[in-house]
Amino acid sequence: MNDSEKALVVFQGKKIRRTWFNDEWWFSVVDIVGVLTESDRARKYWSDLKTKLIGEGFEVSEKIGQLKLMAEDGKLRVTDCANTKNMFRIIQSIPSPKSEPFKQWLAQIGYERVQEIENPELAQKRMKEIYKAKGYSDDWIEKRVRGIAIRDELTDEWKKRGVEADMEFAILTAEISKATFGMTPSEYQKFKGLKKENLRDHMNDLELIFTMLGEASTTRIAKDKDALGFIENNEAAKKGGTVAGVARKELEQQSVRKVSTPENYLSEHEKKKKLEDKSKK
Repeated sequence: MNDSEKALVVFQGKKIRRTWFNDEWWFSVVDIVGVLTESDRARKYWSDLKTKLIGEGFEVSEKIGQLKLMAEDGKLRVTDCANTKNMFRIIQSIPSPKSEPFKQWLAQIGYERVQEIENPELAQKRMKEIYKAKGYSDDWIEKRVRGIAIRDELTDEWKKRGVEADMEFAILTAEISKATFGMTPSEYQKFKGLKKENLRDHMNDLELIFTMLGEASTTRIAKDKDALGFIENNEAAKKGGTVAGVARKELEQQSVRKVSTPENYLSEHEKKKKLEDKSKK
């Protein structure tokens, strides 16, 4: 799973945002303050705590990083973040019964990342275990894992070819999706009734396969055409998506069924649960 997909971790049911920066994890200070204090005014608590820490000689301006994290509105916003070492210092200043278990959890999170860097197969194994625990089938998981690898290969290729991250990546991805499925990712999310959930985690097998075909085709075309910069790679994205789009339409014509469906994992999981409950009666 790539870093953007691991930007959220959970401690005792509470979500904590993080980002990979300078070869280590940096965590949202406000999120952690909220978890430890169980306060709905975590920002105010952190503001007061910063003043206290400065008075104690803690160099907040040097220890705290202003990094972009995903906000509740889905936009990237500058947020106070700290690495594991400095987060430990901040935790010490927060009286909370959760402090010790949280420090142990935080240390484990950092250790797992180091392990994954040394042995990437561990990251893949952990990802598979998470999906399996959520109820996904082994076949679906294998496709999802392969799809992540293909996506990473594409974004690496874009970086080599002078495409700037974030905004341009999103535009190119939308071009591939539109040519493949007739919908941009945001339109696809609405089609499936999703809000902030990861779209690909709610795709069926064929949706994943055609997503992979569109992105793998784009990578190959970009390489073969030696596409440079955003404009040329945008053209490659449209062509790559068209390859997958033509294949999708041909399948739909032959099978008389649509590849894209409003079904998502949430609805499928609910159906499965109802069937299980029914069988128990």
